[in-house]
Amino acid sequence: MTALASERTLQVVRAGPMSTVQDRGRPRWAHLGVPRAGALDAPAAALANRLVGNPPDAAVLEVTFGGLSVRPSQTVTVAVTGAPGPVAVDVRAAAWGEPVSVRAGRLLQVGTPTVGVRSYLAVAGGIAVAPVLGSRSTDTLAGIGPPVLADDDELPLGASAEPPASIGVAAVRQDGDPGRTGLRVLPGPRLDWFAEDAWTTLTRATYTVQAESNRVGVRLQGPRLVRSRHEELASEGIVLGAVQVRASGLPLVFLADHPTTGGYPVIAVVHPDDLWRCAQLRPGEPLTFHPA
Repeated sequence: MTALASERTLQVVRAGPMSTVQDRGRPRWAHLGVPRAGALDAPAAALANRLVGNPPDAAVLEVTFGGLSVRPSQTVTVAVTGAPGPVAVDVRAAAWGEPVSVRAGRLLQVGTPTVGVRSYLAVAGGIAVAPVLGSRSTDTLAGIGPPVLADDDELPLGASAEPPASIGVAAVRQDGDPGRTGLRVLPGPRLDWFAEDAWTTLTRATYTVQAESNRVGVRLQGPRLVRSRHEELASEGIVLGAVQVRASGLPLVFLADHPTTGGYPVIAVVHPDDLWRCAQLRPGEPLTFHPA
């Protein structure tokens, strides 16, 4: 990811644990086996774009557990949303959830969030890497789109729009108790493959987020869901938010980089309005499901 010297660029000084380029993803390619990708916390990414005057489909940086430092080649307007945490320009603290002007050559740092996992950095003009199948998103499962950011990468920026107008509402999202997340779920297509009490178990138990969770899915530990049918299930389509039950009996919530097909039964599907919450689940946090 390099750019011509004459272009507006953003130099990645430190990439952090995992930072990727994301936009609204590439839906409508599942029939060719291509996952959708895109920002896991879509409302946070959209808000960051709005704060800097970008269109909603502009590409942003999704920053996992902070640690990102970038340096613009020209003065830019930026905004950081999603998981709240420290933001600094050089050694001076800067605002989170508000437009911030960063002069050419200054170092913008996105620190470790105090709650949640993923923060979103929008730059006026957007991250202008080359689109693949209509999207600039990094797909960590299929390897489509720009690679995961590395130190010393140089990202091209698009032409800056007009200065952003006031959005008229507070940028800070009220997420409730950061130590406990509840997700609304709808019955899945293979609910009838499970014992009669499996739905009750799923919607009354408390699960724990596992450290192996990533952009593909949230892996959970807790009460096992017993199947009533044990024959092999032919691979079938998987949707965003599908709660698939593995051979172990433990549920897995599929996120944006999920495979397009799967061979384990799907007992439930997370309500679309709650999907962003999955992006901010930390390992070790409790998670509950509730009937929508």
